[in-house]
Amino acid sequence: MSHLLKIIFRADASLQIGTGHVMRCLTLAERFKDDGAQVFFVCRDLPGNMVGFIKNKGFLVVTLQAPNRSSGFICAEDNVVHAEWLGVSWQQDAEETRLVLESQSETIDWLIVDHYSLDHRWEKNMRSLVQHIMVIDDLADRLHDCDLLLDQNLVADMELRYSSLIPERCRCLLGPHYSLLRPEFLALRDTALLRRNKIDKVEHLLVTMGGIDPDNVTSVVLDGIEKASFGGSVDVVMGQNSPHLKEVLRKAESSSTTVEVHVATREMARLMASANLAIGAGGSTSWERCALGLPSLVITTARNQEPIAAGLANSGAAQWLGKYEQVDSSSIATVLNQVSSDINWLKDMGEVASCVCDGKGLVRVAGEFVK
Repeated sequence: MSHLLKIIFRADASLQIGTGHVMRCLTLAERFKDDGAQVFFVCRDLPGNMVGFIKNKGFLVVTLQAPNRSSGFICAEDNVVHAEWLGVSWQQDAEETRLVLESQSETIDWLIVDHYSLDHRWEKNMRSLVQHIMVIDDLADRLHDCDLLLDQNLVADMELRYSSLIPERCRCLLGPHYSLLRPEFLALRDTALLRRNKIDKVEHLLVTMGGIDPDNVTSVVLDGIEKASFGGSVDVVMGQNSPHLKEVLRKAESSSTTVEVHVATREMARLMASANLAIGAGGSTSWERCALGLPSLVITTARNQEPIAAGLANSGAAQWLGKYEQVDSSSIATVLNQVSSDINWLKDMGEVASCVCDGKGLVRVAGEFVK
């Protein structure tokens, strides 16, 4: 960077939102910090938040007050689909965030917003307090007032879908070419791809249905593995705030298959590199799996994941089993038995996946901040 930047992130995690927004912001924040930038987060105190986790990573967090549930906040008239995820009105959030920004003595170079509940109205409210605004989005379902927009997903009409939603001056970083993956994924890529070419059977399975997994899809997947004729070992990754963690731990302990549950692990790259096959959700971990050439069976756990899963399936980088409501343990067992016996097909899937994302997106995105 040509000078030391001051960068503020506005992102939330919760039982409803999940952990992915905060996790990808942390990846970018750590890169900025390594480059000498001053970085801090603004997060709301929501159930299942990651404020403590962010602080443990060495970042300052300004915590906005928890929503007053007794106030009966209703946003049915709002035109933002996920407005209720904010817990308060966008006007209140803007007012509280402005107070944080106004308290800063130095110039704020960048405000980075990663939140489905916020749109151009909130962003315009911040304009006078910051030099530049970046938006990280996946949905292309609302207007933005930003200078830089990142959507790391592989979806149909990727180059066109923001054309009417952003200012003409806005630069766009679109597709998995810009996926925000931690450096360890790139570091392990070559080793993982070489290893995959040598496997002759599926003996190590990774299950990752999101940090929160509010619908307990992990338990359904474990039941499916139990029904399948799978003789290998299973790694399960979950967040510490998942409401179903105890049940998953019980299932793992009683399983006839060797199952290890990793809670809030920092070893995701290593686990993916050592796995032969993944069963996972269609969120941000899709690009981690692709970077390491890991063939995947995808179960979507939210509507915004469906275009991603379709894009992966159409490219041959994954097999989409369907929405979580449509998938049961028997169907998982059937598919697992089928794919486990077709190693060449899995190798082809992994090779296609590795071409979708090369793991260098973080470097490319960080480079945009020196222009």
